[in-house]
Formats: sequence, C-alpha cells, structure tokens
Amino acid sequence: MLTIATWNVNSIRARLPRILDWLKETSPDIVLLQETKVVNEKFPSEEIENLGYNIVKNGQKTYNGVAILSRFSIDEVIYDLPGDQSDEQARYIEAFTKNVRVASVYVPNGNPTLTEKFDYKLAWMDRLIKYAKEKLSQEDVLVIAGDYNVCPSNLDVYDPSGWVEDALCHPETRKRFRTLLNLGFTDAFRALYSGPGFYSFWDYTGGAWQKDFGLRIDHLLLSPEASDLLKDSGIDKTPRGKEKPSDHTPVWIQLEENSALSSET
Repeated sequence: MLTIATWNVNSIRARLPRILDWLKETSPDIVLLQETKVVNEKFPSEEIENLGYNIVKNGQKTYNGVAILSRFSIDEVIYDLPGDQSDEQARYIEAFTKNVRVASVYVPNGNPTLTEKFDYKLAWMDRLIKYAKEKLSQEDVLVIAGDYNVCPSNLDVYDPSGWVEDALCHPETRKRFRTLLNLGFTDAFRALYSGPGFYSFWDYTGGAWQKDFGLRIDHLLLSPEASDLLKDSGIDKTPRGKEKPSDHTPVWIQLEENSALSSET
C-alpha cells in the first residue's frame, strides 16, 4: 500500500516535534503540508530528511506555505497555481513522485465574507477548478489534497446553524467544491465513510477539542485513476491531542500499489 497524508501543521517550526514524532510513528510514504509559515531557507529540511524524506517546498514569511515530503524521488515540480501572475501567496505546490501526481493546496479562508478576502477565496477556487480540469485530461493517478477551508456539507460541521454565514460553509464555497467533484474527483474519505462526527480541525479556543466541536475541512480529492486504487482513508486524531498541537490533524489515504505505482523506487 502507498500511504499519502495531508496535514495543515500551522507553523512547521513551532510544530516540528509533533511532526517528527508522527512521521516516526506512522511512516507515511508521501505527506502534503500546509501553513508551513516559513521561507524556504528556514524550512527544517535536515531533520525531516534524516527520516528518509525528499522535500520540495513553496514558502513565505509568517503566512501560508506548502510542501511535499516523499520517500521517493520528486520530479516535475510546479510551484504556483496558474491563472494569476500577480498572486504572491504560497498556497500551491505540485509534483510527480512514485508515479503519482500530487498537489498540496491551501485554499484561502475567505472570512469575513463581505470583504475582498472572500472574493479572493472564490477566485482562487475558480483557478483551481480550471487547472484541475486540465490535469484530469492527462489521466494521471492524481491526488489534490490539503486544507480546502470548505465544509462540503452540514455533516462536516459540528453546529451547522452556527456556521451558516461563515466562508467555510457559504453556498458559493460549497458550490465550487461540488464543481471539483462533478469534474470527476472523489472525496476519498467520504467515499468510504458517511455520517456526521468526522472532523479534521478543532479551534484552539472555547474548548473545541475537548467538546469535539470540529470541522472537516482537510480533504484528499482523487482523479478516477487514483480512486480506482483507493483502499482506505482515515483521520488520525492522535497529534491533535498532544502538547502544543496544530489545530488540524492528519488525514490519510492508502492506494493499492498496482503495476504502475510499483514501477518506481
């Protein structure tokens, strides 16, 4: 099996002990990180490389930042989401590794909704939709994963009535997520697990973790070629319960290693 995980770490330097512990304990093959919040030169590469990972990253100071870790060689790296050359926010990185094309995405939060922040979120998602459609035509085993800042349905939020006006649950946000699914992508976790109570994010305030007041906003979207290989998916809540955690926790999938995926070392 090939294990691919996504995790918004909310500052890789602040969370490094948690990340190293989790990598040692679970040994995922490919990890897609968001909110690294560090320029590339200050990314803690050595500590992670010592665990057997190759790294590519797209960082910036204080905010945003995405990265890909892989136990295999990494090629064909794309550092920005096409469609807006003026966009300097580090929210996208894509690469080819172990015969899988993976992308780590950090979709804008978008709050407050009646501001340019929400307009930017919708425009960014529109760019992702256009680009993802082009990528699907290549018929790769493709995984676009990360913090989408979307609760796809009311099942994915602990209190739907309290989040109606939030950018994460806004009808326009959900509409764009559905558009990705309608292109042919599969929400890996929901392909295997239905029902409420599955979350990947708990706010630091208000005792959200202790009360399980969570949101499912971290997703792995699979092309048909990847979906055909899907064997399992899960949410690993263990890191969220440890000292000085990220407010997100890892979400993972396992893909069957068919002849195509097994051909590269």
